[in-house]
Amino acid sequence: MKNGIKFFAFTIAVAIASGLSALIVYKVIEKPTIVTVSESPLPANHLTSNKMDMTNRTSLELAAQLSVNSVVHVKTEVMVNRPVDPFHQFFYGDRYQQQQQLVQSSGSGVIISDNGYIVTNNHVIENAENIHVTLNNKKTYDAEVVGTDPNTDLALLKIDDEHLPYIKFGNSDDVNIGQWVLAVGNPYNLTSTVTAGIVSAKGRDINILKNDPYSGTAAVESFIQTDAAVNPGNSGGALVASTGELIGINSAIQSNTGSYTGYSFAIPVNIVKKVVSDLKEFGTVQRAFIGVSISNISDELARQIGTDDLNGVYINGTTEKGSAAKAGIKAGDIIKKIGNKDIHDVAELQEQISQFRPGDKVNIMVQREDEELDVAVTLKNMEGNEELVAKESNQILKQLGAKFTEPSKIELKKLKVNNGVKVEELYNGKLQRVGVREGFIITKINQHPIEDVDDLIKTIESSKGGILIEGLYENGRREFYGFGV
Repeated sequence: MKNGIKFFAFTIAVAIASGLSALIVYKVIEKPTIVTVSESPLPANHLTSNKMDMTNRTSLELAAQLSVNSVVHVKTEVMVNRPVDPFHQFFYGDRYQQQQQLVQSSGSGVIISDNGYIVTNNHVIENAENIHVTLNNKKTYDAEVVGTDPNTDLALLKIDDEHLPYIKFGNSDDVNIGQWVLAVGNPYNLTSTVTAGIVSAKGRDINILKNDPYSGTAAVESFIQTDAAVNPGNSGGALVASTGELIGINSAIQSNTGSYTGYSFAIPVNIVKKVVSDLKEFGTVQRAFIGVSISNISDELARQIGTDDLNGVYINGTTEKGSAAKAGIKAGDIIKKIGNKDIHDVAELQEQISQFRPGDKVNIMVQREDEELDVAVTLKNMEGNEELVAKESNQILKQLGAKFTEPSKIELKKLKVNNGVKVEELYNGKLQRVGVREGFIITKINQHPIEDVDDLIKTIESSKGGILIEGLYENGRREFYGFGV
């Protein structure tokens, strides 16, 4: 028994001695690692990622400081008709007048110059009777509308002050998927709210903008998609890079509830720069056209044309006398590049072309079968020429609601006339409302012979009172249409 106890005690002593020896050797051989309470012993790549996150946080703080004072609260008053009370309508009939009332709404805007120019969404200020702008310092101004562009959902405002805090434009072509961004705005009337997220996609066409109802001009949708939280009231606010530069104007969210559910969409700043510049200089946007009918390349289309590459924009057809046809581009060609910018789909093509004016020359790379061709194209306006469009001319075309073209010599000879302008397409305007149909050739306005579109515009501009249009259809039937200016 005593021998057993001695053996057990000896074993314990040996174990303790061995443990102390191993500890001493470990301390001598290994260098000590100091771990603070703010760190955790994680793999090296995780620690590197952690440091990058800290850098991004610092950058986002700087970006917020650079942008928050440049984002304003836009409040509007819109006159709407009050719902008709059926009780009063029943008893008073036509004597019961529908009443109007001012309804208030709000959104955001971004100061883009120190002398008070502010960009916002068109839908924020559309039909507004009064527009008030409140800065981050709580100072309030009355704002005037410089111009609007429903095709991109942008509007330019102006307030009367100087030395205002403003944000610098970035370059949305340089925006990368996965990069950190800030959304700055006034959701739910909560002023100067900043949220963060990443760019989750580019070139999104979500089909929320409508074509111009007066000219039929297609809406331009090539949104930057982010997961930064955006809610009602953020519209017109800033999407900001970590550098503090403006890269987009927040415009929409994808939601079944009306509140943020994960995705938001911003208009790329390169489109914003072009629209703002046009509105300031001309009062209207100078829209340029290639003159093509286009579509994305689907799997089915790719099989039909014998290609494995789904990138690019397929040309279904070209407009007679349009820019593309004049430059030698043909139906069946695939647009692969605009300048140095790769084109993957229709949204990207629209985004790039929207940054040009009529008369600008652009280099377009097209693929024709197995050959790649660089083609120099001079862009045209909606009227089919390369001139810049005056605001007054644009307004007249919108009122008429038509796209015009020059009739061919064969058409004129068949109708036994020497001049005229052909109604190629009709939209929501005066011509459609008085019964004009597509294909009608206008030969005279108020007895003045019409030679071309410019002549048509100038004649209407100089007319006072009513307009009497004379012309012929392709079957030779002569018609007269009249309306007030």
